[in-house]
Amino acid sequence: MMVLEGLAAQGLGVFALLIFVILLLSYGMGMFIGRWHQARSEETIEATSFVTNGLLGLLAFTLGLTIAMAQGRFEARRATSLAETNAIGTAWLRASSLDHPRAAEIARLLEGYTRLRLEFVEAPLKQAEVDRLSAEAGRIQGVIWGHVTAITRERADPLSAALQASVNDVFDQGAAQRWAFAAPIPGELLAFLMGMAVLTIGTIGYQFGLKRMGVQPLAVMLVAVWTGAMVLVADLASARFGAVRPDTALYQWTLQGFQGGVVIPRLP
Repeated sequence: MMVLEGLAAQGLGVFALLIFVILLLSYGMGMFIGRWHQARSEETIEATSFVTNGLLGLLAFTLGLTIAMAQGRFEARRATSLAETNAIGTAWLRASSLDHPRAAEIARLLEGYTRLRLEFVEAPLKQAEVDRLSAEAGRIQGVIWGHVTAITRERADPLSAALQASVNDVFDQGAAQRWAFAAPIPGELLAFLMGMAVLTIGTIGYQFGLKRMGVQPLAVMLVAVWTGAMVLVADLASARFGAVRPDTALYQWTLQGFQGGVVIPRLP
């Protein structure tokens, strides 16, 4: 996490450049070893091309699996944001419909809670800031639940029960969203993908070295493409790193809906 925070502070371009350099060095090392081996042996290693093709196929499969998992994490963050804002809006409407001073306070607290959840979604990759926002959200949840408990004890009717259920749903969706933002792709899979990329690109360089070929533009292009693919995986997998970030329009729309409160029209 600390390494990723440092790279995020430098920008996505630095992360992409680091991956590109590592893969290019792997290609150069493989080419050097291939030339060294060819200079000391008259044998032609025909099996090298078969091994290279097999590694490319396995790397493509691993990359596809990882991208699918990263896309799933991204969609989960979008889905939990939609569910949370819907739950907040429902709880706010039910609190506003009750003629009770504590219900009015609950509605006001929910407005502040929504702004806090917006800050949580937009928070950078700094664990201390994320923990602070989560702790503040937990504090506001406790205050809101205290008001709900007081209303329920004072008037145990269907309206107070509906409000209690709505507020409970808000808290549940908040926990689900926090989990979706914190659940990364398994580190073992990312390490395996990176290791496979280094090994495969190195094998391609080794094959070119056996044929006494120099640095080929197509090989450099392949390194660039794999770099882009791996950066895309890191971007999709992380909620707070890179250019692909969850949209916060849902929270902004919810806050806009709070403006003006609930207006009760006159009877015609």
